Amino acid sequence: MRNSIVKRISARAGLAAGVGGAAAAALLVAACSSSGSSSSSAAPASSSPAGAAPSSASASAGASGSGASVIKTASSSGGTFLIDGSGRAVYLWAKDTGGTSACTGACAGAWPPVTASGTVTASGAAKASDLGTITRSDGTKQVTYSGHPLYYFVGDSGPGTAAGQGSDNFGAKWWLVGPTGTDVTTSVSTFTVASSSGSSGSAPAATPAASSHSAGGGWS
Repeated sequence: MRNSIVKRISARAGLAAGVGGAAAAALLVAACSSSGSSSSSAAPASSSPAGAAPSSASASAGASGSGASVIKTASSSGGTFLIDGSGRAVYLWAKDTGGTSACTGACAGAWPPVTASGTVTASGAAKASDLGTITRSDGTKQVTYSGHPLYYFVGDSGPGTAAGQGSDNFGAKWWLVGPTGTDVTTSVSTFTVASSSGSSGSAPAATPAASSHSAGGGWS
């Protein structure tokens, strides 16, 4: 009788121990699983900033610029004259004296000054020694060549056109500028702009040249 009771108690203890061991093992597996899941979900967060840094740095580098301007030359049957780096004609105004600009207000709206926020460089037949800048009343730097403030003309349709040549808008003549710093008074309405590869392309069609503006072209 006593042996029977002892056997029953031992059997129950073994069963309890087995159940407890299984529960402990299950808890251990769950803990490991939870730890692994937590570890894997945290990984992308830690790697993300490292991946974002290069794109941020490259964007910053791409946003910076030198602000440099280029003055170079183009040629046509009317001679050789100055243009900017993109092939737009630039002009001097006969009314400017003493290296200062007399073109402001409505005049500057029709004949915008050629400005630069950095170093101005020369190319082609243009001379670096003749380049300079003056400070306008609004604080912008206007490019000069041989002492002449330089301007664009809003009537030019784009690179390769010089519709402002010979105009007398605002009471004085506007001329293209030769590489020697003198005004070019020959008739020029279109010209060829050399491409960056060194080949030349045809100039786009221009609006009528000097004669249409010789009387002021509607400007006051």
